[in-house]
Amino acid sequence: MESQVIEQGFQKVWQMFQETDRKFKETDRKFQETDREFQETKQMFQESDRKFDKYFGKIKEMDRNWGKLVESLVKPSVATQFRKRGIPIIGSGQRVEREIGGETMEIDILLTNGDSVVAVEVKTKLTVEHVNEHIEKHLKPFRRFFPEYQDKKVYGAVAYIHLEENSDRYAYKNGLFVLTFDAKNMVKIKNDSKFIPKTYETES
Repeated sequence: MESQVIEQGFQKVWQMFQETDRKFKETDRKFQETDREFQETKQMFQESDRKFDKYFGKIKEMDRNWGKLVESLVKPSVATQFRKRGIPIIGSGQRVEREIGGETMEIDILLTNGDSVVAVEVKTKLTVEHVNEHIEKHLKPFRRFFPEYQDKKVYGAVAYIHLEENSDRYAYKNGLFVLTFDAKNMVKIKNDSKFIPKTYETES
Protein backbone atom coordinates (compact mmCIF):
# COMPACT_ATOMS: atom_id res chain seq x y z
CA MET A 1 0.00 0.00 0.00
CA GLU A 2 2.79 2.34 0.95
CA SER A 3 4.66 1.51 -2.26
CA GLN A 4 1.59 2.45 -4.30
CA VAL A 5 1.43 5.87 -2.58
CA ILE A 6 5.11 6.42 -3.28
CA GLU A 7 4.64 5.36 -6.90
CA GLN A 8 1.66 7.65 -7.32
CA GLY A 9 3.61 10.53 -5.76
CA PHE A 10 6.53 9.85 -8.06
CA GLN A 11 4.22 9.81 -11.08
CA LYS A 12 2.75 13.17 -10.08
CA VAL A 13 6.20 14.67 -9.58
CA TRP A 14 7.31 13.24 -12.93
CA GLN A 15 4.24 14.65 -14.66
CA MET A 16 4.87 18.03 -13.05
CA PHE A 17 8.48 17.89 -14.18
CA GLN A 18 7.47 16.99 -17.73
CA GLU A 19 4.90 19.80 -17.77
CA THR A 20 7.44 22.27 -16.43
CA ASP A 21 9.97 21.10 -19.00
CA ARG A 22 7.36 21.49 -21.75
CA LYS A 23 6.59 25.02 -20.57
CA PHE A 24 10.31 25.87 -20.45
CA LYS A 25 10.74 24.56 -24.00
CA GLU A 26 7.67 26.52 -25.14
CA THR A 27 8.99 29.66 -23.44
CA ASP A 28 12.41 29.10 -25.01
CA ARG A 29 10.78 28.68 -28.41
CA LYS A 30 8.86 31.92 -27.90
CA PHE A 31 12.07 33.70 -26.86
CA GLN A 32 13.80 32.39 -29.97
CA GLU A 33 10.89 33.56 -32.10
CA THR A 34 10.94 36.96 -30.40
CA ASP A 35 14.70 37.20 -30.93
CA ARG A 36 14.28 36.32 -34.59
CA GLU A 37 11.61 38.99 -34.98
CA PHE A 38 13.84 41.45 -33.12
CA GLN A 39 16.76 40.69 -35.43
CA GLU A 40 14.52 41.16 -38.47
CA THR A 41 13.25 44.47 -37.07
CA LYS A 42 16.81 45.55 -36.30
CA GLN A 43 17.82 44.67 -39.86
CA MET A 44 14.90 46.68 -41.22
CA PHE A 45 15.93 49.70 -39.12
CA GLN A 46 19.53 49.37 -40.29
CA GLU A 47 18.35 49.23 -43.89
CA SER A 48 16.13 52.28 -43.30
CA ASP A 49 19.04 54.14 -41.70
CA ARG A 50 21.26 53.27 -44.66
CA LYS A 51 18.68 54.52 -47.14
CA PHE A 52 18.09 57.68 -45.08
CA ASP A 53 21.82 58.40 -44.88
CA LYS A 54 22.10 57.95 -48.63
CA TYR A 55 19.09 60.20 -49.25
CA PHE A 56 20.24 62.81 -46.74
CA GLY A 57 23.69 62.76 -48.34
CA LYS A 58 22.14 63.58 -51.70
CA ILE A 59 20.13 66.42 -50.13
CA LYS A 60 23.27 67.83 -48.52
CA GLU A 61 25.12 67.59 -51.82
CA MET A 62 22.28 69.40 -53.63
CA ASP A 63 22.25 72.10 -50.93
CA ARG A 64 26.02 72.46 -51.20
CA ASN A 65 25.87 72.82 -54.97
CA TRP A 66 23.00 75.29 -54.71
CA GLY A 67 25.02 77.30 -52.19
CA LYS A 68 27.95 77.43 -54.60
CA LEU A 69 25.62 78.71 -57.31
CA VAL A 70 24.32 81.52 -55.09
CA GLU A 71 27.88 82.46 -54.15
CA SER A 72 28.77 82.65 -57.84
CA LEU A 73 25.82 84.99 -58.39
CA VAL A 74 26.78 87.23 -55.48
CA LYS A 75 30.53 87.51 -56.03
CA PRO A 76 30.73 89.38 -59.40
CA SER A 77 28.79 92.49 -58.33
CA VAL A 78 29.16 92.60 -54.56
CA ALA A 79 32.42 94.56 -54.70
CA THR A 80 30.71 97.31 -56.72
CA GLN A 81 28.00 97.63 -54.07
CA PHE A 82 30.55 98.07 -51.30
CA ARG A 83 32.46 100.65 -53.32
CA LYS A 84 29.24 102.66 -53.46
CA ARG A 85 29.17 102.51 -49.65
CA GLY A 86 32.66 103.95 -49.37
CA ILE A 87 34.48 100.65 -48.95
CA PRO A 88 36.72 100.41 -52.04
CA ILE A 89 37.13 96.66 -52.53
CA ILE A 90 40.31 95.73 -54.37
CA GLY A 91 40.30 91.96 -53.95
CA SER A 92 37.87 89.10 -53.47
CA GLY A 93 37.98 85.37 -52.90
CA GLN A 94 35.39 82.62 -52.81
CA ARG A 95 35.38 79.72 -50.32
CA VAL A 96 38.49 80.97 -48.54
CA GLU A 97 39.51 78.27 -46.07
CA ARG A 98 42.01 78.27 -43.22
CA GLU A 99 42.92 75.60 -40.64
CA ILE A 100 44.59 76.14 -37.27
CA GLY A 101 45.15 73.47 -34.64
CA GLY A 102 42.64 71.09 -36.19
CA GLU A 103 39.94 73.79 -36.42
CA THR A 104 38.74 74.92 -39.84
CA MET A 105 37.13 78.18 -40.91
CA GLU A 106 35.64 78.76 -44.35
CA ILE A 107 34.49 82.18 -45.54
CA ASP A 108 32.03 82.02 -48.44
CA ILE A 109 33.20 85.33 -49.94
CA LEU A 110 36.07 87.40 -48.56
CA LEU A 111 36.41 90.99 -49.76
CA THR A 112 39.55 93.04 -49.05
CA ASN A 113 40.76 96.60 -49.49
CA GLY A 114 43.50 98.77 -48.04
CA ASP A 115 42.31 98.99 -44.46
CA SER A 116 39.41 96.54 -44.08
CA VAL A 117 37.98 93.14 -44.96
CA VAL A 118 34.37 92.00 -45.33
CA ALA A 119 33.51 88.37 -44.55
CA VAL A 120 30.30 87.44 -46.38
CA GLU A 121 28.16 84.44 -45.41
CA VAL A 122 25.90 83.29 -48.27
CA LYS A 123 22.67 81.39 -47.63
CA THR A 124 19.82 80.34 -49.88
CA LYS A 125 17.49 80.86 -46.89
CA LEU A 126 18.77 83.08 -44.10
CA THR A 127 17.74 82.50 -40.48
CA VAL A 128 18.58 84.16 -37.16
CA GLU A 129 20.65 81.08 -36.30
CA HIS A 130 22.75 81.59 -39.45
CA VAL A 131 23.44 85.18 -38.40
CA ASN A 132 24.53 84.09 -34.93
CA GLU A 133 26.74 81.34 -36.37
CA HIS A 134 28.43 83.80 -38.72
CA ILE A 135 29.18 86.16 -35.82
CA GLU A 136 30.37 83.50 -33.37
CA LYS A 137 32.18 81.11 -35.72
CA HIS A 138 33.57 83.46 -38.37
CA LEU A 139 33.72 87.11 -37.35
CA LYS A 140 34.81 86.90 -33.71
CA PRO A 141 37.66 84.42 -34.30
CA PHE A 142 38.50 85.83 -37.76
CA ARG A 143 41.85 87.36 -36.81
CA ARG A 144 43.04 84.15 -35.17
CA PHE A 145 42.58 82.28 -38.45
CA PHE A 146 43.72 85.15 -40.68
CA PRO A 147 46.56 86.88 -38.79
CA GLU A 148 47.64 88.69 -41.96
CA TYR A 149 44.62 90.98 -41.48
CA GLN A 150 45.46 91.95 -37.88
CA ASP A 151 45.78 95.63 -38.77
CA LYS A 152 42.53 95.78 -40.80
CA LYS A 153 38.93 96.46 -39.80
CA VAL A 154 36.80 93.30 -39.99
CA TYR A 155 33.21 93.74 -41.17
CA GLY A 156 30.53 91.11 -41.54
CA ALA A 157 27.84 90.60 -44.17
CA VAL A 158 25.14 88.08 -45.01
CA ALA A 159 23.67 87.42 -48.44
CA TYR A 160 20.50 85.49 -49.17
CA ILE A 161 17.71 84.70 -51.63
CA HIS A 162 14.99 83.90 -49.06
CA LEU A 163 14.80 84.69 -45.36
CA GLU A 164 12.99 83.63 -42.20
CA GLU A 165 12.20 85.18 -38.81
CA ASN A 166 13.05 88.76 -39.87
CA SER A 167 16.65 87.61 -39.94
CA ASP A 168 17.62 90.53 -42.19
CA ARG A 169 16.57 93.00 -39.48
CA TYR A 170 18.40 90.89 -36.91
CA ALA A 171 21.59 91.00 -38.97
CA TYR A 172 21.18 94.77 -39.42
CA LYS A 173 20.81 95.30 -35.65
CA ASN A 174 23.96 93.25 -35.06
CA GLY A 175 25.98 95.50 -37.36
CA LEU A 176 26.14 93.26 -40.44
CA PHE A 177 25.67 94.33 -44.03
CA VAL A 178 22.63 92.64 -45.57
CA LEU A 179 22.80 91.64 -49.23
CA THR A 180 20.04 90.31 -51.45
CA PHE A 181 18.89 90.50 -55.07
CA ASP A 182 16.77 93.18 -56.71
CA ALA A 183 14.13 92.76 -59.42
CA LYS A 184 16.87 92.56 -62.05
CA ASN A 185 18.64 89.80 -60.12
CA MET A 186 21.45 92.15 -59.22
CA VAL A 187 23.02 92.14 -55.77
CA LYS A 188 22.09 95.11 -53.59
CA ILE A 189 22.88 96.23 -50.04
CA LYS A 190 19.66 96.65 -48.05
CA ASN A 191 21.17 98.70 -45.23
CA ASP A 192 19.99 102.31 -45.20
CA SER A 193 22.18 105.41 -44.89
CA LYS A 194 21.81 105.42 -41.07
CA PHE A 195 23.47 102.04 -40.76
CA ILE A 196 26.78 101.90 -38.87
CA PRO A 197 28.62 98.61 -39.45
CA LYS A 198 30.19 96.84 -36.51
CA THR A 199 33.87 96.02 -36.63
CA TYR A 200 35.28 92.85 -35.07
CA GLU A 201 38.65 93.91 -33.73
CA THR A 202 39.38 90.96 -31.40
CA GLU A 203 37.88 87.62 -30.51
CA SER A 204 35.60 87.70 -27.45
